[in-house]
Amino acid sequence: MNSMFLLIPLSLVLLALAVAAFFWAVHSGQFDDLDSPAYRMLMDDPPPADPEEHEP
Repeated sequence: MNSMFLLIPLSLVLLALAVAAFFWAVHSGQFDDLDSPAYRMLMDDPPPADPEEHEP
């Protein structure tokens, strides 16, 4: 029974931290564009730069 006095407040603090992290992620724009990263994986990489162009 004594452990419940520690575990219940600890779980409430962890819940509050999880909710705060979720609202921070929403506010900072983490969930604004959910489709582009999936399609970006399928796009071709840009061609490598020509090494002769960068020589002095």
